[in-house]
Amino acid sequence: MELKLEPTDSVLAVVAHPDDMEYGTSAAVAKWTSEGVEVNYLLLTHGEAGISGLDPQETARVRAKEQRDACDQVGVGDLTLLEFTDGLLEHTLELRKAIAAHIRRLKPTVLLTQNFDVFAPWGINQADHRVTGLATIDAARDAANEWLYPELGEKHQATKLLIANPAEPNCAVRIGEGDLQRGVASLTQHRDYLRALPDHPAPEEIVGGAARGGGEFLGVDDAIAFAVYDL
Repeated sequence: MELKLEPTDSVLAVVAHPDDMEYGTSAAVAKWTSEGVEVNYLLLTHGEAGISGLDPQETARVRAKEQRDACDQVGVGDLTLLEFTDGLLEHTLELRKAIAAHIRRLKPTVLLTQNFDVFAPWGINQADHRVTGLATIDAARDAANEWLYPELGEKHQATKLLIANPAEPNCAVRIGEGDLQRGVASLTQHRDYLRALPDHPAPEEIVGGAARGGGEFLGVDDAIAFAVYDL
């Protein structure tokens, strides 16, 4: 199934770390924003434990700047980074409330989060990713229930949930060459992070591979695959 959003839609992407959106998904974001869809990001951590040998406070500063630069490549509006601890995320009521607060503030029609399977297509999934995906699903329901967290304001119900990089996609967003290149450019902005990973594949290889895989699923040249659920 080809997934198409309307200019009246808005997307809130909830992920754990700087760079999590850039492994293919940001190419779909480029497509959406070029068509007038508002896209905002919520990151639960600053990714401060992500660069070996660099002080976490400095890493947090560097990675926040790199993420803003990555967002600018694909037209993302609001970027919010919370202060939960990188590498130690827990599926708590505090985390759910923080995500629900953001949902009620921005009122997206579409929520997007990351694969939360233990065994993901690329191998054993990182713990923060798993926590983020599950907490986002719960927070979507929390945000839609007026009896939960009334201090956060009026309830809000998103209509769709997208899971990025799923093992079994059921939809995909067709992208063009320009969207693909903007997606590559967004991952390229994580320069210090990628420099610390000398064996990391090139951004063109990663984003291009995701686009080809989604294209095979959809029967087109390039697409980004998701699992979509109604909320």
